[in-house]
Amino acid sequence: MPGKIIHSRSRILAICTLGLAAIFIVRLFQMQIIDHAKYQAIAQSEQVKKWEIPAARGEIYAMDDGSLKKIVLNETTYTLWVDPSVIINREVVLAKIQAVAGGNLVDNAASLIAMNKTQYQVLAHNLTYSQANKIKSDNLYGVGFEATTKRVYPEGQLASQVLGFVNGSGDGQYGIEGQLNSELAGKPGLLKTVTDVRDVPLTIGKDNISIAPQNGKNIALTLDENVQHEAESILPSQLKKIGATYGSILVMDPNNGHVLAMANYPTYNPNDIDKVTNISDFNNPIISDPYEPASVMKTMTMAAGINEGVMNPQSTYNNTGQITIDGFTINNASKNALITGKINMQTVLTWSLNTGTVTMAQWLGGGSIDEHARDILYNYYHDKFRLGEMTGIQLQGESAGIVVTPNGSPAPELKYANMTFGQGLDVTSLQVASAFSSVINGGTYHKPTIVAGTVDSDGNLEAAKEYAGDRVIKPSTSSAMVKMLHSARQNFGYNALDPAGYYIGGKTGTAQAIVNGKYTFDTTTGTYIGYGATPGKKPAYVVLVHAGKPGAQIGSELVVNIFNPMSNYMIKYLKLAPKG
Repeated sequence: MPGKIIHSRSRILAICTLGLAAIFIVRLFQMQIIDHAKYQAIAQSEQVKKWEIPAARGEIYAMDDGSLKKIVLNETTYTLWVDPSVIINREVVLAKIQAVAGGNLVDNAASLIAMNKTQYQVLAHNLTYSQANKIKSDNLYGVGFEATTKRVYPEGQLASQVLGFVNGSGDGQYGIEGQLNSELAGKPGLLKTVTDVRDVPLTIGKDNISIAPQNGKNIALTLDENVQHEAESILPSQLKKIGATYGSILVMDPNNGHVLAMANYPTYNPNDIDKVTNISDFNNPIISDPYEPASVMKTMTMAAGINEGVMNPQSTYNNTGQITIDGFTINNASKNALITGKINMQTVLTWSLNTGTVTMAQWLGGGSIDEHARDILYNYYHDKFRLGEMTGIQLQGESAGIVVTPNGSPAPELKYANMTFGQGLDVTSLQVASAFSSVINGGTYHKPTIVAGTVDSDGNLEAAKEYAGDRVIKPSTSSAMVKMLHSARQNFGYNALDPAGYYIGGKTGTAQAIVNGKYTFDTTTGTYIGYGATPGKKPAYVVLVHAGKPGAQIGSELVVNIFNPMSNYMIKYLKLAPKG
């Protein structure tokens, strides 16, 4: 009997062993054959890691009297992290870090280093190389560093609204940083490789992938650092003198559309964007704030009239000081017996007489501002001079403004009468300066640009493609307008501070604000745009200034005081030769 029991137990044990073996075999078959791909993927996810290799953001250069100068760069900084689980004396370690890191330490560093169940906590950001090296020299166990890149603007607020800035996520915002973000950012690389238990990359593995990052392009601007510095120096001091609270200076080369300076006030420092209290300070009003340009538009209106053959500087009409269109009376701001009666178009430009440009528009239509006349004016304003549409300049935040179509108003004749002297349309300072440039440069419209090209790793400039531009008026028309603008400046006495021997011309514009649907002189903004040249040569620069103060009368007679020092600086900086 005992023998049978032992035999039975042996059989049961053998059966159980065979059963367990069968289970193991089936399980191994499932794991190695049926679920092979599944477990291979799990193993690979544990052993093979992916790292995104960041690309270096392209740096930005300005011109410095013809040479390149870096005005936006990348600075290597370090993030300090700790593994609280292995640090023995946290108070001592924190004290040593704090003594060096100072203001770079995060606010809750003490609580983070006390979290002994975690292995990674960031205690400080943006440490310099010397700070990181000093902490490393203490050989603090459980303390590590990660190299990062910080965008730096060494010139502070210089051209900040042109440059923009890079946010905490590494994306460009506003200005050139925003508009050309993809070109500046480049493309990150990829490292995929087998690692050891400490996540240290190994060199073995057939599935390894290593794709190098494509660094961003280095961009060179047409902006001249010296001209920009001067504009930003002149603007706030002159605004204070004339009682204005905001304003802009735009300097262009009229012969190729290159922007040499764009200065606005108020402004900001892109190194300290967290200190900006008014988000509108990030905008660049020269491209983003359309406004009524007022009488500076008379330049483009008269250019159209001369080009169409209906007037010349000596063409005359009878000025009574007012003119009626669609039952609405349009008045001249200037009232003087010397400019009443039979006067010529040079007098109209000099004294900025609204009745003169309205009369000229009537000449285009054979006596009225009919649809034919409006078609002609729209063709010049919008199609030729590109007013009321974005220029395509490489800056984020550009606005188009609006120029009403020939039949786009309930009272189109009155609308176009007002447009001849710069009311009833909205355009940007950049559009006005570009149009003005085409009037005085021989008659060619050049698309405005802020980008000179790209800079290679050796610091060489690869110039951007230059476009010939579009002929918009005859050279003879341009020549006549250059002379008229010069005479207007002289005849009105704005040339008192001009250096002797130079040929300078310009046009004023005082825009009324609209209050309760009506224009009022209680609030006005002033614009002055002009050029400078060696006598007998093409104009070498164009300067546009614009200023205002809410609730105040800021007219062109005040704003010209901002133009004068900027113009005189350009004459010296460009080394223009005087007559004789």
